[in-house]
Amino acid sequence: MAAIDKVRVLVVGDSGVGKTSLTHLIANNEPLTSPGWTVGSSVEVKLHEYKEGTSAQNSFFVELWDVGGSISHTNTRGVFYHPTHGIVLVHDLTNRKSHENLQRWLVEILNKDGKDVLKGNDMLDIDPEQFLGSTQIPILVIGTKLDMLDESHKQKIVNRTSVGSIAEQCGAQEICLNCHEARSLAAGTTDSVKLARFFDKVIERKYYNRETGRKYATNYTSSAISGPFPTLSAQTGTAPVVSAYSFLSTNSVSESVS
Repeated sequence: MAAIDKVRVLVVGDSGVGKTSLTHLIANNEPLTSPGWTVGSSVEVKLHEYKEGTSAQNSFFVELWDVGGSISHTNTRGVFYHPTHGIVLVHDLTNRKSHENLQRWLVEILNKDGKDVLKGNDMLDIDPEQFLGSTQIPILVIGTKLDMLDESHKQKIVNRTSVGSIAEQCGAQEICLNCHEARSLAAGTTDSVKLARFFDKVIERKYYNRETGRKYATNYTSSAISGPFPTLSAQTGTAPVVSAYSFLSTNSVSESVS
């Protein structure tokens, strides 16, 4: 049986926004009943069918690296950021500050030291050129805890425009969901289609030639971490590749995190 290629997607956001519940839902198609705090990073793996239903369909493993959001680990979690093939920015729909902080998370990942380079109330003036176009890192923005909003607020979320949001600035799709509801990402739903297209983009940028649409040879992909992502490599410099699961560390506590 041929080996299945893989891509690495970072899942980042403030502590308590629901990253662990989200990654579990994506990977297992079922809610996580007792999520805990993540110390370091935990990894969930999803088998994704690239361009499912077409002649180009192919299986890939998507590693979802759930990075702990504790402020105390800001200067040490950069080790989890290399390589980066895609980024999921997660915020809590009931906590506006968690959405504002997504800019800081983006800077932290792109900064070569993995440290917070914004001080005080500084805001990042995001250059869309960094994220738009075929050579840039795919980004998906996900808002969690939709179930905790009252009906009027839910309707506002559904009908709102993304003008001025980080999703708009990065040219990214946005999903709002309830991580405790399995149907949130049920096959055929709008959100599941958005998620699948995001994974397809991540895979394309690592494994496929943009001009020919053909898959690169395996010996190319093993050393092509910086090749498809000139913008990221230019900002982050070179760094050792972190073996999957080598820094896996989770710590469940009695207080549940949604």
